[in-house]
Amino acid sequence: MEGSQLSQSELKRILYVEDEPDIQAIAKIALEAVGGFELAVFSAGTDAVANAVAFAPQLLLLDVMMPGMDGPTTLTELRKLPELAQVPVIFMTAKVQPQEVAHFKSLGAIEVIAKPFDPMTLAQSVLRAWSAKVGQ
Repeated sequence: MEGSQLSQSELKRILYVEDEPDIQAIAKIALEAVGGFELAVFSAGTDAVANAVAFAPQLLLLDVMMPGMDGPTTLTELRKLPELAQVPVIFMTAKVQPQEVAHFKSLGAIEVIAKPFDPMTLAQSVLRAWSAKVGQ
């Protein structure tokens, strides 16, 4: 029990989609250097959808507001891929009013992380949401 449960609950690979280069760079450092995660980073939802299956992410981390394909639309497209239909998702957004958070959770988000985020605690926030999800 211990071994299989541990391997199931250990988060390693995160697919991250963010169109702003500065935010992308800070989050990448926060998640890779501080959190020790392996990231596949994309600036557009279309690129993420095209490359996601090959990366086999355990978690999707999506910016909400992006030109072209926004975060919720990107999630819809990723969910159409059988390999990614059940992968947990976290949205990152400046829109964190209760009704907005409720909307993102209704789309299947396990968490909504507010922007601007603290780079030193981002990895912990992601891991906390992941642990709560896999612990169910």
